[in-house]
Amino acid sequence: MKCLDLKQQLQHYEKLLDKDMLWSKLEIDPATMGDQGIYACVANNEHGIFEVKMQTIKCVVVGDGAVGKTCLLISYTTNKFPSEYVPTVFDNYAVTVMIGGEPYTLGLFDTAGQEDYDRLRPLSYPQTDVFLVCFSVVAPSSFENVKEKWVPEIAHHCMKTPFLLVGTQIDLRDDPSYIEKLAKIKQRPITFEVGEKLAKELKAVKYVECSALTQKGLKNVFDEAILAALEPPAQEKKKKCTIL
Repeated sequence: MKCLDLKQQLQHYEKLLDKDMLWSKLEIDPATMGDQGIYACVANNEHGIFEVKMQTIKCVVVGDGAVGKTCLLISYTTNKFPSEYVPTVFDNYAVTVMIGGEPYTLGLFDTAGQEDYDRLRPLSYPQTDVFLVCFSVVAPSSFENVKEKWVPEIAHHCMKTPFLLVGTQIDLRDDPSYIEKLAKIKQRPITFEVGEKLAKELKAVKYVECSALTQKGLKNVFDEAILAALEPPAQEKKKKCTIL
């Protein structure tokens, strides 16, 4: 699902509300939008004024190319797995989630992992609430780059923004062909325990794993990301990323 424009958002919220409700107006005053991106959708029905307050959570996904970042997002937002690999330059998606009975817009930002985009990629970082740092459990080099490249990069631009470490492609962890391929270069798939250990070392909020193909653990990744954005550790007051 691509990011929704104003008209599409209105149509989307209509589905969330009572079918008999008639929308009378939609008010969005940029001057009243706070740092959290809150705005109000005002509708009129027989009971009076109905107000839906939406808060936006910005989640940016980073990691080496071909580790499954785009598949992760497409599978989560559309319930479909893409059939071919197309390197991402930059793309974004949006979904509406209910948290504690309140609707939130979860903005998901895909980024390019290739070195060619090292200067362009940080342009998507400002105002980020939480990062997903991804690696493939069957690509040890992508796991190594978490520590060598990705965490240092987001720490440089967004020091106080929380992040989750995400192991992707777990459906391939027990695949004989991948195990054999890695064995030839004296490597093996990354285990959950190894991923969790690195997450603790790098002070990630949590280590989570998923498969975009089977969707195992997929929803949990974004549930944990939302919790990390809304409930940062008390001992370290996390803030949105701001690049000066």
